[in-house]
Amino acid sequence: MSLFAIADLHFGKGVNKTMDIFGEPWTGHMEKLIANWTNTVSDKDTVLIPGDICWANSLNEAKTDLDILLSLPGKKVLMEGNHDYWWDSLNKVTAAYPNMFFMQNNHYMYKDTAVCGTRGWLCPNDTKFDEADRKIYNRACGRLKLSLDSAVRAGHGGNITVMLHYPPMNDKHEPSGFTELIEQYGVKRVIYGHLHGKESIDGRFEGVMGCAEYQLVSADYLNFTPIKIMD
Repeated sequence: MSLFAIADLHFGKGVNKTMDIFGEPWTGHMEKLIANWTNTVSDKDTVLIPGDICWANSLNEAKTDLDILLSLPGKKVLMEGNHDYWWDSLNKVTAAYPNMFFMQNNHYMYKDTAVCGTRGWLCPNDTKFDEADRKIYNRACGRLKLSLDSAVRAGHGGNITVMLHYPPMNDKHEPSGFTELIEQYGVKRVIYGHLHGKESIDGRFEGVMGCAEYQLVSADYLNFTPIKIMD
């Protein structure tokens, strides 16, 4: 029984969209990911999936890809990414897939670890950040706090892992509202995705900052294989 993570599945079977135009390593990535997942994860394991799950624009369009994901081994904890346009209200996605857990202003318990999170957003002073991003960034910080507070209220604030889609800091690795909350709540581990391609991945932050260890789990960075982050 282990906890795994992988972000940015970018499934597209339901809308006939592939990632092949991005070349290697994305050519045929869905088949590679399914095979690697099946060979790595057991039904007793849990997999954290921090966003960009599939390319569908509606929950109905997402059905083919979500059904495939549901059929793979292990329990799944899903979070919205910036391309998950199919993600409707929490009630609707949960009703459609009650056997998967959807992270939104809530938390998930894995043994004695509370998993919290939110999509996140670009952080101030990032090269791509402008004032139009500030409102979304502030809202995302608020949603992370709601998730963390849900764990604390339930008495599970002593051992927290945070999952975000976006990196929780800017491209200069400066502190942000996300990292301030991570410090405030004594988070032990942070995983995130969103970064693709050599240049973006080379600019990642991994390692310990303050109280937490940070880890990139984008699918292409992991060679499309879920990575174990905890026994």
